[in-house]
Amino acid sequence: MIKRGSWMSAASALVLAFTMTACSEQQSDVTWPGVNGGLDNQRFSELDQITMSNLSKLSGAWFHEFDSGPPSEVPRGAPTVANGKMFVAGTTKAYALDPKTGAKIWESELPASTYGLFKGIETGGDMIFVGLGNSQVVGLKQDTGEQVWVGRVGDEGATRGQFISGGPIHVNGVVIAGLANGDYGIRGRVVGFDAITGEKLWTWHTVPYDGPGAETWPQDDDYWKPGGSGAWAAPGADPELGLVYVTIGNPIPQWGGEARKGDNLYSDSIVALDVKTGELKWHFQTTHHDIWEADSSSPPVLFDAVVEGETRAAVAVMTTYGYLFMFDRATGEPIWPVEERPVPQSERLHTSPTQPFPVGADHMGVDCAPEDMIPEGFIAQCHYDVFDYDTPNLMYPILTTRAAPLAYNPKTSNFYATGAIWPMWMKRYEDPKVFSAAPPVPGIKYKGLLGAMSSKTNKLVWQHEVPYRTQQNGSGFMATASGLLFHGETDGYLNAYSAETGETVWRFQTGSSANSAVISYAIDGDQYVSVGTTAGVWAFKLNGTVGELEAPPTPREETTFAGRIMSAEEIIMGPTVPDSGLEITREAFDEYAFFPTRTRIAAGTAVTWKNEGTIPHCAEDMEGSWTTGMIAPGRSKSITFDEPGEFAYSCSEHPWQRGQLIVE
Repeated sequence: MIKRGSWMSAASALVLAFTMTACSEQQSDVTWPGVNGGLDNQRFSELDQITMSNLSKLSGAWFHEFDSGPPSEVPRGAPTVANGKMFVAGTTKAYALDPKTGAKIWESELPASTYGLFKGIETGGDMIFVGLGNSQVVGLKQDTGEQVWVGRVGDEGATRGQFISGGPIHVNGVVIAGLANGDYGIRGRVVGFDAITGEKLWTWHTVPYDGPGAETWPQDDDYWKPGGSGAWAAPGADPELGLVYVTIGNPIPQWGGEARKGDNLYSDSIVALDVKTGELKWHFQTTHHDIWEADSSSPPVLFDAVVEGETRAAVAVMTTYGYLFMFDRATGEPIWPVEERPVPQSERLHTSPTQPFPVGADHMGVDCAPEDMIPEGFIAQCHYDVFDYDTPNLMYPILTTRAAPLAYNPKTSNFYATGAIWPMWMKRYEDPKVFSAAPPVPGIKYKGLLGAMSSKTNKLVWQHEVPYRTQQNGSGFMATASGLLFHGETDGYLNAYSAETGETVWRFQTGSSANSAVISYAIDGDQYVSVGTTAGVWAFKLNGTVGELEAPPTPREETTFAGRIMSAEEIIMGPTVPDSGLEITREAFDEYAFFPTRTRIAAGTAVTWKNEGTIPHCAEDMEGSWTTGMIAPGRSKSITFDEPGEFAYSCSEHPWQRGQLIVE
């Protein structure tokens, strides 16, 4: 297992590896010093004291509730453990806890918010490294929390949307962090800092303006240059090869393929960079000319692959669509063969004629949006189907395994993944720069997925559906040498699963959403399992004495109306709608919308629907109690509502056009 933040000698590393492997009933002290456990991102623990046979004895060892400040101070990312301390980050503070008792050792005010930090803190030497919500990385002393240095990954100034989402890593004396968020018109990049001084050593941009890769973007305009291709996930690294591996997100305009002809490197790729210089050594693009927001945003996993009887140092990445790609770590050569397959085409959107697929492989999830999971009036699409502004009611299976990290167990040679069956309304506008999450509509169902994939066969070992979709954007599994998998859920349960079958074998109610990454460490002969929740940090061990808490509200299993409720007496059909927080263009004409989408009025008020669109529309209660009838462009119709109630309504001619009226 490649450990993070290693300034130790090779001999010391060998001793540590032997110590970890030798752990059995009496566990030696073992750390979890980085975002995903080690530089290999395997999220695997050699600890084996907690087993299938003694799980019934596993209970809370301690719970540190962060109740001294506002909810925003509760840690968001996974804990890390090194040098006798557990480190967690809240929105504006970093904390050190005693990993044996949960007692606070110190807290340190951070120079900026950690908004967007979902993946945790990195350790190295006598320091910790935290990614911040203003694209900075801060280095703090482990003993005291004293700030040593601050380095900036993104642009100067308070530029909206740029932050460190995957957490930094530390390798060979260099702290490396990737920049999100390309969605906001910020050019993605990866930056290396000197771990001791914070000096910026190098910057590598994910969108090349010149040199190799620039030819995959338009040459006759700069329309595409404002940003894109964010580095969302924590990198992995091989200290011996001196390479860092980074997965890269989608290009922008996100769905505006007509604005960026070409494959658009290095979006939707895995890249290998030189740790010391940032020089690109190799790359592989998993989606060409992405118009589906098919980010490559799960952390790459380093492992030893057996190919034709020979062991090769490999790196794997799982794509948004649930396919596992595996490469030689030094050269980037696929160790599992890849083929280019024809996909649906659009000349206007400059779609790529083919897309890469691992030959003969299974994938997690579904190929098409299940029709029984989408509301009436919508059309189910399949992977790589084309959508454009003239198809306003398409549901696409966009988010299968896009963000949650994999776990890998070298004893089983299996990868373990969490994902979702999650249809999404893909709504385009004529202006290619507009990227808008379509307004929430009731009745879109979703499920979570749990699965195991063999690295030897690239086939599913098992796959199960579970109730909640957060597996896709959540924390991923943690695997142990005793054949267990751990994962926290938004319903408050920390679950243990059989790695062999995927069956749930143990549950513990933490009392609040537990969808932070799970870790494992050992102190004084005891193995601990720990998870962050929206209320604090839990640690568990055999014969623990802290019991379960009352369950939080049950998460929804399908969508409902959501978002801002506005007081208004006039509702526009075919409005010019404001942005939803992501677009480069700030507003767009939407023929098939009501604005406000959610409207509040007092009982006895007359509501007027005014058609500012180009075709007739109506507003009709979905339970049939009232209707405006069809309203021609430029005309309006009023209805008075005397009784309180909530009404979901739509246009019978365009049933995907929906709104909510709340009468109080």
